[in-house]
This record gives sequence, C-alpha cells and structure tokens, in this order.
Amino acid sequence: MNALVATNRNFKLAARLLGLDSKLEKSLLIPFREIKVECTIPKDDGTLATFVGFRIQHDNARGPMKGGIRYHPEVDPDEVNALAQLMTWKTAVANIPYGGAKGGIGCNPGELSKSELERLTRVFTQKIHDLIGIHTDVPAPDMGTGPQTMAWILDEYSKFHGHSPAVVTGKPIDLGGSLGRDAATGRGVLFATEALLNEHGKSISGQKFVIQGFGNVGSWAAQLIHEKGGKVVALSDITGAIKNSNGIDIPSLLKHVKENKGIKGFHGGDSIDPKSVLVEDCDILIPAALGGVINRENANEIKAKFIIEAANHPTDPEADEILSKKGVIILPDIYANSGGVTVSYFEWVQNIQGFMWDEEKVNSELKTYMTKGFKDVKEMCQTHNCDLRMGAFTLGVNRVARATVLRGWEA
Repeated sequence: MNALVATNRNFKLAARLLGLDSKLEKSLLIPFREIKVECTIPKDDGTLATFVGFRIQHDNARGPMKGGIRYHPEVDPDEVNALAQLMTWKTAVANIPYGGAKGGIGCNPGELSKSELERLTRVFTQKIHDLIGIHTDVPAPDMGTGPQTMAWILDEYSKFHGHSPAVVTGKPIDLGGSLGRDAATGRGVLFATEALLNEHGKSISGQKFVIQGFGNVGSWAAQLIHEKGGKVVALSDITGAIKNSNGIDIPSLLKHVKENKGIKGFHGGDSIDPKSVLVEDCDILIPAALGGVINRENANEIKAKFIIEAANHPTDPEADEILSKKGVIILPDIYANSGGVTVSYFEWVQNIQGFMWDEEKVNSELKTYMTKGFKDVKEMCQTHNCDLRMGAFTLGVNRVARATVLRGWEA
C-alpha cells in the first residue's frame, strides 16, 4: 500500500473519531498549492539539461508551511503529496506553529557535479523565491540534499529579498544553522522511547534494541541509546547487517562505518542477512530506513514488544493489525521522528531573534517538547479509546481542524 493511500486512510479514521463534518474533512485534505517548474541549466560540458522541480504546499492554518526538498530520480507526485500532508499532522502533533509542505527536483544527484547541483539549486530557487519565505514556506534538507543545498537556496533567495537566514533550516552552522540539528531526529527518537518506556515502568538501560538503518537517524539513535545503557543487539544498513547478543560496541562501529562507508566487514558481531534484522530477538525494534519494511510477510515473525518508527511510514496498515493483535506497541512516525522538525523550528526561532542558543538549551527544549508531545498523544488515546497511531493522528488533525475553523475557513 503506498504512502498516500495509508496517510489518507489514517486521516479519515481520525476525522471519523473526531466527528469532523464531511466538508471540513474534504477541505483539510486538499493541498493549498502545488507548484511545478522547469529548471534548465548548462551542464559542465556546455550542453543544456532540463529538470522538473516542484513544491507541494499542503496547509498553512497553523503557520508557515514546512518540509523537505529531495533530489531523487523517481519523484512520485503521490508520495510527495502524502509527505506534505504528513508534515501538516506532524508539526501539529509536535505543537510547533507550522503547516506541511514537501518538494524536490527529479534528478540523480550522484550523476551531477557539485557545480551542476549548485546551478540547478539556484535556478530552482529563482523560480520559487516568491512562493517560499520566512512566514510562508520554509524548506529543509531531505533525501539527496543537505546543508550545502540549503546554503545555496539561502544565498539565491537573499539576492531577491535581502539577508534572510530563516528562509530555510538545516543550514551549515556558519550561516545560522542550529547546534544539535544534526543529531536532532535521533535524539528525538531517544526521548520518545524514554517517554514510552517510562509509561511501562521501564528505562533504556538493559533493554535490547534492534535498529534497521544506520544513516543519520539510525546512527545517532544507536549512539545515544548505547550511552544510556541500552544494548543494541542487531543493526543493518545498505551494505549489510550484524548481530551480537551481548550488545554491539557502537563507538567502534561508528569508527568502522566512517572508514569503510558501511557496516559490512565489522568484526564486532556476526554477519546476518539484512532482511532478517527486523525479526531478530529484542525488546525494542527501531526501523530507521525506508517506508513499508514491516508488512504482512514479516509482521508475524517480529519478536519485539515495542516498535519505534524512526523512518517515515515503515509499517504497512496490514502489519499494524497483525502486530496490535500480538500486543506489540507501536510508537508512530508522526510523533517518534518529529525531533528533526522540532529543532528546525528552534533554528528558525533563533534566526528570527538573531540570537543563537548553546547546544544544551537546544537539547533540553527538545526533551521538553518530546515529553509533552507523548503526554498529549496519550490523552487523545484515552479520550478516543484508540492506539498510539490514532492518538497521534487525532491530536494532529484536531489541532489543524480547530485552527481552520477559528480562522473562518471551513466550507
């Protein structure tokens, strides 16, 4: 089931639980604006190349729209639509004053030189500069983009609008990026896991963890869980997978991954089939890679008691049903991985104030938001007698619906 179908399904279930009227329900689903632009650049060899750039702005009832820009060859409009919508609910769950957006350029960044990527980014910015802005729509990095991409967007945007560091987040520190942003999603996953375990009278220490994915989110989550005394017993990335029932030595693994560009060949554990990592014996499973990895094929085999969705949309609705029958507790993506967008908000706030925080303040504010977020989700679960996913969706949808009605926008 693709991301858009699943997101729409969750939205409709939440709308039903909340008793929203059908007109309001319909208007909340329709994107505010969809932008599609042609971006033609000279390649390094002098030939011209044309790419399609786009931005989907889903909702701005609660504030400026917020969401990533991805550079990827298969940019599927349905998926981008789903991700823009997901950002609307995610920012509402986190209780930060934003709506949702998502965008990107259909290109293969690996096949373009740095100067070609720069030209492409600048042309894209020229085409959309009057449709984004500090109080309109604030982009961020996503697949295939990073702090350097944000620096180019900031520079190009500033040529039209004057110096505007708050127009994008995820910037390099030297251009107004926030300390703690790099680790934010992984640290948010840690705080979310702590909040959930706390509810069950447990703590991170002594629990067995399996983490699928060892990119930014997975590696930070592993490092922080390891520091808190959690045992990471199995891990995978695109190069391979390892297990060690006594707990993997995360600091040595990080060193190995840095030197060898992947987990493959690490001697601190036994090599296993990457597919089997999800069904390894553990207390807590953290999918931190792609969507749709937990499905009806493997859901019955999963041994974890808790699943923390660090990736976007890792669990299929069919798997959701199987797992809830088994009594597995799933902490949903729209809450569990909201640490990144929360610290993006802190970056934006610092830029607007022209006053930067130290890392300690960033991390302690993040903890406050994640802890309060969990409490709010739990309250919705009790009110509507539902699981955590529906608790989070009803919380997010309700906040957006209330803002919409208060503004007088409802049909």
